[in-house]
Amino acid sequence: MLSKIATPVLAILVFLGLWELLVWANGWPNYKMASPSDLPPAFWKYKELFFLMGWQTLWRTVVGLFLAVIVGTLIGMIIGFSKLARDALYPLLVGFNAIPKATLVPVISLIFIGQHDFNTILMAFMISFFPIAVSVGIGLSTLEPEYRDILRALGASRFTIFRKIALPKTLPEFFGALKVSATLAFIGTNLVEIVSPHGRGLGALFKSGETNGDYPLMFAVLIALAVLGILLYYAVIFLERSFAGWADREGH
Repeated sequence: MLSKIATPVLAILVFLGLWELLVWANGWPNYKMASPSDLPPAFWKYKELFFLMGWQTLWRTVVGLFLAVIVGTLIGMIIGFSKLARDALYPLLVGFNAIPKATLVPVISLIFIGQHDFNTILMAFMISFFPIAVSVGIGLSTLEPEYRDILRALGASRFTIFRKIALPKTLPEFFGALKVSATLAFIGTNLVEIVSPHGRGLGALFKSGETNGDYPLMFAVLIALAVLGILLYYAVIFLERSFAGWADREGH
C-alpha cells in the first residue's frame, strides 16, 4: 500500500526537480519559462481565484463526463447488439471524433450565445463520449454467442442477457475507456473556458495570465489542471475497484 503512494509521489518529485534544473541550466527568466519554485507565490497570490475557478472547471467537467457515460453507454449498447446499427453508426462516430473540437467552440458559442455553462458541459461531453461508446460496443459485439444462445433458449430477455453476461464482461473495457474520457473531458472544458470571451474557470484564469504576461500564473493553472485530472482519474480507479475489482490483475 505504501509503495503505491510513494512511487507516484517520487515520480512527481523527480519530474519537478528535472523541470527546475532545466530552467536553471538554461538561465530562463520566469517571463520565458516558469520554474516550480515560481509557482507557490502564484498559487498564494491568486488562491481565492484558484478555489473558485477550479470548482467551476471541476463541476462542469464532471457533469459533461457523466452525460458522456450515459450517452456513450447507450450508443455502445446499440452498436454492440446490432450489426446494422454498428455498420451505420461507426463511420459517423469516427468522422465526428476526427473533427478538431477546437473548431467547434465558436460554432457552439454562436448557436448558444451567452450559455457558458451549457457550452462548456457540451464540449466536455462531445470530446469524451467516443471512447466509452467504442469500448462498450466492442465489449458487447465480442460477447461469446453460445452464452447468448443458451440464455435466449431459457427465455431470457435482452436486458437479462446484458445484466448477467454482457455487463460483467464489458466493465473492464468500460472503466479503461472512462479513465481516458476523464482526462479528455478536462480538455473540452478548458477549450471553451480559454476561447470564450466570457469564459470562467481555470481556462479563463490561464487566458488572463497569458494576456498579462504572468507566466508563473499560467504554469500554476496548468499544474492545478493536472492535479484535478489526477484526482478524477483516481476517482475512476476507486469506482473500478468497487464494481470491477475482480478484473484487477496485480503485478500485470
